Amino acid sequence: MITRRDLLRSVALLAVGGAVAGCTRTGEREELILAAGEEGGFFWEFAELTAAAAERAGLPITVVPERTPGSVTNLAALTAGDAELALTLTDVAVRAHDEGAQFTAIGRVYENYMQLAVRADSPIREIAQLRGARISLGAPGSGAEFTGERILDVAGLAEPGTVTRVHLSMADAGRAVVDGEIDAVLWAGGVPTPSFANLGVPLRLIDLSVLLEPLRARFGPRYEPVLIQPGTYGQPDAVATIGLGNLLLAGASVSDEAAALVDLLVDRASELVPAQATGSQFLDRQSLIVTADVPLHPGAVAAYRRHHG
Repeated sequence: MITRRDLLRSVALLAVGGAVAGCTRTGEREELILAAGEEGGFFWEFAELTAAAAERAGLPITVVPERTPGSVTNLAALTAGDAELALTLTDVAVRAHDEGAQFTAIGRVYENYMQLAVRADSPIREIAQLRGARISLGAPGSGAEFTGERILDVAGLAEPGTVTRVHLSMADAGRAVVDGEIDAVLWAGGVPTPSFANLGVPLRLIDLSVLLEPLRARFGPRYEPVLIQPGTYGQPDAVATIGLGNLLLAGASVSDEAAALVDLLVDRASELVPAQATGSQFLDRQSLIVTADVPLHPGAVAAYRRHHG
């Protein structure tokens, strides 16, 4: 009988191709499926780099990235046993952990930026002006959808009929905002996110910093102030927005492999820098262990202590 996990493994192996050519040797290496994200997104880029670095390092593990809509779907796969590893936004992971989900953290890797954009010729210049607009909050099951709902909530835009929500992948949302099918798009990603950096028309980023303290007051301190530099998407000025750490999580079946993953993050940090990581490099020994309320895997703790001396 072919299980769902078998199908996931087959799709994942085809997706990464030659980057992890050794992953078929399951008798020699422990295979770990990593629930990642959309192709072209920050999570997917980091997952591919991680898989390739593990292969080059000759580790006793093979990391096999799996395409997904994002954080919420990743956690569901992790807790169901369909993946051994998952990338998630911190707020998604903390909420799931608080509700009793069983998983641990290997480390905090990078930071995603919440980015709200409209066409540069749009009359929308602040989040309050989204009232009545059509906005993409990311694909169903993504971290953008989860955090986007919190953003709408603290902005006073959560009531039914206040905005029209649509749920598109990043690639589809980029095309839709250019074509005028939606008025705005909110996503969680690196800077710049390729799906929005090469649209052929300039975008205007909306300042979200006014929502930082309300988000913290309502949902906790894991939201951080970040700045998107001028010209990133054709915009003339720097724009303040909200950052969220990304966590690499492990399911219950991960044991000794946790130490190998920490070694990879610490010893090969320079090989794990996505092109979208402008200003958001967190692969150092101090910040890797800052995983909010999610406990570190015991094997990861031992590995960090060994690296810290």
